[in-house]
Amino acid sequence: MVQSHRIVSLAIMPTLCLGIPWASNVGNSTFGYSNTSFYLHGRPYQMIGGQIDPQRVPREYWRDRLEHAKAMGLNTIFSYIFWNELEPSPGVWDWDGIRGMNDIAAWYQAVQDAGLQAVLRPGGYICGERDWGGMPAWLSQIQNLTVRSNNPQFLEHSDYYFGNLSQQIFKYQVSQGGPILLAQVENEYGQYGSDHAYTAALSALIAKHFNLLQYTNDGGSQTQFPNGPVHGVLAEIDGDPYQGFATRKNSISDPTEMGPSLDGEYYFAGASWILNQASSFSLYMFHGGTNFAFSNGGLNFGQLEAVTTSYDYGAPLDESGRPRELYWELRSAIANYTGKTPNIVQTLPMSNISDVPLRPVATLLEESSGTIKSDSPINMEQLGQSYGYILYRYQAPYGVNISGQLHPGDGPRDRVLVYVNGNKRGVIDATYNPPQNVTIQIVGGDVLELLVENQGRVDYSSPLLDQRKGIIGDVYIGSNLVSPWTIQSYSVPTPPQGLIGKGTNHLPMITVSANSTPVWYKGNFKLDGRVAGTAAADTFLSISGGIKGVLYVNGYNLGKYWTVGPAQSQYIPGAWLREDNEIIVLELEPQVDKELVASGSSERVWYNNPDPDCISCKSANPNP
Repeated sequence: MVQSHRIVSLAIMPTLCLGIPWASNVGNSTFGYSNTSFYLHGRPYQMIGGQIDPQRVPREYWRDRLEHAKAMGLNTIFSYIFWNELEPSPGVWDWDGIRGMNDIAAWYQAVQDAGLQAVLRPGGYICGERDWGGMPAWLSQIQNLTVRSNNPQFLEHSDYYFGNLSQQIFKYQVSQGGPILLAQVENEYGQYGSDHAYTAALSALIAKHFNLLQYTNDGGSQTQFPNGPVHGVLAEIDGDPYQGFATRKNSISDPTEMGPSLDGEYYFAGASWILNQASSFSLYMFHGGTNFAFSNGGLNFGQLEAVTTSYDYGAPLDESGRPRELYWELRSAIANYTGKTPNIVQTLPMSNISDVPLRPVATLLEESSGTIKSDSPINMEQLGQSYGYILYRYQAPYGVNISGQLHPGDGPRDRVLVYVNGNKRGVIDATYNPPQNVTIQIVGGDVLELLVENQGRVDYSSPLLDQRKGIIGDVYIGSNLVSPWTIQSYSVPTPPQGLIGKGTNHLPMITVSANSTPVWYKGNFKLDGRVAGTAAADTFLSISGGIKGVLYVNGYNLGKYWTVGPAQSQYIPGAWLREDNEIIVLELEPQVDKELVASGSSERVWYNNPDPDCISCKSANPNP
């Protein structure tokens, strides 16, 4: 059973046995704060922190990343927790994920084993360039539910989420002798709204399930910061500390929100100023990691900007866990301030992989069981699907002859590939302003197929956006309503079972035609020169000849690629490699005159290419 605790408002707490004003004696361990300092076990504690999100990092490398953090001089690890990955369907919990990356309890055990402290950033909304800011896609199907609001349905599901998360990590709170010191309420809510009843209700739910002091984290501008604080909760800032700390000092009138200064997302290279202020901070990110599979989010300020699979973030510890120059600069600044020089952690070399030819072995849009028929299109979430692709198929009855511009519902969500009789006729993509027009003609017997890709639900935007994917509304060709539809989901979290584990030469090679529908490609390679199953075999894998698609290695979904870039290669953890390996690629836009070839390099490749589907239109910032 989950234990319930409520922490008394710090403003009305008496001086405790340590003699520290406003300190909270929580359980057997003491963590608290005064107006100017945090205190841990009775001693002043300055958080020299950095962000690592465990669900972005292969579990096999958690210890390595934490040891690198410690070697740079950090003492506290801040972590987002992604609700959508933990509860992929209502009431269905996945505490494993890809190779154990959802084992949040194991993450905090690793933090404790490394001798580090932790700060919990549980959301439910976390932003973080994740699909819908870490909130589950199925929330969009609950009647009358409004996210990030004082809405009974949203709070009910948030309550359930916090309760289940608490059961996993309760013993890792500082009150139980664990490393977790603080819990964040929401995330940068002041940039989004000003409903203090909502944030107070969320704070109460966190207090119900966790025995932790809390804080809010908001942008440091005068227009954003005042909207976020909660009575009885420590109010903190992120971003520019020069502006933010001044705004915080001048804006807070409620003494229950006051305390030491913390920059919860510190983006700047130089740390000396903030250290010398005796202020706390967390580098965002210390180590970014990877948006594996379909977990990337997007931005929207009038048009979609999808986030890359890579979440390198230019962090001190790069996506592969190797220190870059910034790491050593920060390490030097921290050592000069603390007077302590930690031991350096060994960095292993990266691996190269020779060219691996990929052969076309199957098509995606084959007829299969499980299709749904409907007069109007049904959105992705209604079918219990959160990610991937959804196909809408219409066969024109004899006697039909219509032509004109195609209108897929209320607009592209997010990228619509248009096929007539199995031949691609165009692409309508929300990342372009305006999206391209596609004009088609349909006569009796023709088959119109619309394959819609979810490129990532928006995690940060100016308006409150409808996050449903697929086609919303009816489809028209010119002024002609198109109906009925046969609908098929292609969530493709893994490749088809018939392709996994079979040597490429044992699969029939198919012929790719011009303007073909999506095709599965496969290749095999042996790992040379590095030890399989270790970080020494890490590599960055490029797919030359590919336009847009998904990369799978040994059955694991490594994420999306797109020729437009900027990332032209994908991080492949060596821990996920074997002596004999298979690469499977779902190429959405196969080219009849191009062979697909995979190759691994010790260096990531960054550059941009024009989108062959959109030569004449302007891209906002098209990323996979």
